Amino acid sequence: MALGWVSSNWPSLESVWRSKDHSHGIVGHRGMNTRCRWRSKGVWKVQMGTGGGGDWELTLASPSKINLFLRIIRRREDGYHDLASLFQAISLCDTLHFREKEVGSEDQEDSLESDSENVPLDGSNLILKALRVFREQTGTTKRFHVRLEKKIPVQAGLGGGSGNAATALWAANVLNGQHWSNEQLAQFGALLGSDISFFFSGGTAYCTGRGELVKPLEQLPPMSLYIVKPKEGLSTAAVYKALNVNSLSHDNPKELIDKIRGGAYWAKYVNDLEEPSFRLMPSLRDLKTFLINCGFRVVLMSGSG
Repeated sequence: MALGWVSSNWPSLESVWRSKDHSHGIVGHRGMNTRCRWRSKGVWKVQMGTGGGGDWELTLASPSKINLFLRIIRRREDGYHDLASLFQAISLCDTLHFREKEVGSEDQEDSLESDSENVPLDGSNLILKALRVFREQTGTTKRFHVRLEKKIPVQAGLGGGSGNAATALWAANVLNGQHWSNEQLAQFGALLGSDISFFFSGGTAYCTGRGELVKPLEQLPPMSLYIVKPKEGLSTAAVYKALNVNSLSHDNPKELIDKIRGGAYWAKYVNDLEEPSFRLMPSLRDLKTFLINCGFRVVLMSGSG
C-alpha cells in the first residue's frame, strides 16, 4: 500500500535505464518515507562486470511505478477486472545482479538470493518465473544465479515484483545476445502478470485491460513526489474482493490524462481501489487525512496494495 503526495520540487528527469548511478532517491528507514522522482526513457541501468560483493556478469536497477490514476471499468466474466490507469515509472529501484551458471555444474536450475527476508527464494518468485518463461518462449537454455537487493517495499502498490520480473527478462535477453525486441519481452511479461509489460514502455503509459495492454505516452514533465509506506499491507486479491462495482467513479480516463498534462499539481487524481482498501484497513484513511491536514494538496493511494 503506497500513499504518495506530489511536491512542488521539479528536478531534471533522467533515465533509469542504461546508467549506473541511482543514488539520487532519498530513501527513509525501511522505505517508510521515500522521496523519489518520475522516470522516463527506459527503466534499467546497466553495469557489466563485478558488483554487489560478487563476481556478476550484469547488474541492473529494477524500477517501480505509481498509478497517477486507477479507474476500474468493470468486472469481467473471468473474474478479473478491466481497468484504465496512467502508469508512471519512478526512481525508487531494487538492484539485481546476474551470473550465468556453468554448463555441467551440479545445480542446473535458476537460483536466487536476497538481502531481504521478505522475499521468497523458491519458484514462486517472479524473477525465477520470468527466467523460465524466457527459455520457454525463446528456446534458449542458459540458467542464472541472481541476487536481489531490495529497496522497494512489498505490498505497496509500486509494482516492485513486476519490475523485478521485467528486469529478469531484460537481463536474460542481454546475456543471450539481445536477439529479442522490447515488444517481444513485453509479450513474455504479459504471460506472467498484468503490470510487467509496462516496464518495457518509455516510463509513462496508459494501461488498460488487466493492465497488460500498454500504450506508451509522451513523457510527463519532471516532478518530485513522496512515497509513504505503512508497516501493514493488503493483498491485491483482498482489495478486489472488497470492491463494490456499483460505487465506482465515472471520470473519463482520457480527460484525467489531459488534466495531468495540463498541470500535475492541480490535476484530478482518482483511485477506485482506495475505498475498499480503507474499509479493510481504516488506518489508511486516517493516514491520508493526516497528510492532507499537514498541508499536502495531493495524497493518493497507488495501485491496490
